[in-house]
Amino acid sequence: MTAPASLYKLKLGFVALTDCAALVAAHKLGLDRELGLQFSLQRQPSWSAVRDKLMNGQLDAAHALYGLVYGMQLGMGSPQCDMAILMTLNQNGQGISLAPALAQQYRQGMSLREISRDLGRPLMLAHTFPTGTHAMWLYYWLAAQGIHPLRDARCVVIPPAQMDEAMQDGLLDGFCAGQPWHALAQRHAVASLVADSAAIWPDHPEKVVACRRELVQQQPALASRLVQTLLLASHWLDQPENHAQAAAWLAEDDYLAMSAALILQHWESTDVSPLRFCAAGQVNYPYLSDGLWFLQQYRRWGMWQGEGEQNVVAAVNQTALYQQAAQACGIPLPPDGMRHSVLMDGCHWPEQMDSAPSVGAALQFTH
Repeated sequence: MTAPASLYKLKLGFVALTDCAALVAAHKLGLDRELGLQFSLQRQPSWSAVRDKLMNGQLDAAHALYGLVYGMQLGMGSPQCDMAILMTLNQNGQGISLAPALAQQYRQGMSLREISRDLGRPLMLAHTFPTGTHAMWLYYWLAAQGIHPLRDARCVVIPPAQMDEAMQDGLLDGFCAGQPWHALAQRHAVASLVADSAAIWPDHPEKVVACRRELVQQQPALASRLVQTLLLASHWLDQPENHAQAAAWLAEDDYLAMSAALILQHWESTDVSPLRFCAAGQVNYPYLSDGLWFLQQYRRWGMWQGEGEQNVVAAVNQTALYQQAAQACGIPLPPDGMRHSVLMDGCHWPEQMDSAPSVGAALQFTH
């Protein structure tokens, strides 16, 4: 394919995580230029920086936490901004780590409540953004084990790249974040992975391509080309023979600035569920059920009490745009815009008639 004579420059934000790989691979492989785009990849220090720069137009689109987009849409913690999810970038690949001594106790069968009682205080745990995926995985994991995350533990926000240092300084008992930050903390012997995020929700949605909705409304062809580019990169990333090259690119100073071996450590580990980037399009479709789950969890924890969930999700998740882009580059579409999952506590999502009528782990654990 010959690149067009003129390229449309897109400023794309990302946070230094293994799951930003589709953006990096698309640029390194020249897929952006083949589709008339020029990616300007801009590393951000935190998810709040991603939010703020999307909101003020300094970024055109970004690698973003699923829940970050809905937080912006609902005006939770920031001014309200109409947002769009163009596609899901990955599933799985996150986790929860505890300090080594606590991790050993946990693996030996001590409950989190017993561990907290022995400490003589609530567990101090970090996630990466108030409405983000890591907050929701951590809250769900705690609640499923009888710990109310807002009353029985202290949960704080720390950018992913600062988790290792916070553990070294003894400020935390554990954290929930993406890779390779668990691998780095493990290398420094300050934390040990105790829960793979896929054990909480198998093949859960994680990062997405996010932009202000006006980009889709005003330049749908541009948004479609962005999705096509990242779909092709996602398919490339799912081929095991390409992992080493992708890790080498991610290791560069402009991206993750750490060894490729460390990046690959959990990406290719058989001890956790695989980090999925495409799976013939099963990963990438912006399922309406995924968006509804986040709204349900916000309601559960007293973060949002609004109405019209179906309308909110239909406006944010750009299913029609995605379908057009996927068909243009030969990526199969799923049979349904809703997908069924069973979470760690046996609850079904979307809820079924015979499942517990709760909004998570147990009825008593609401706000």
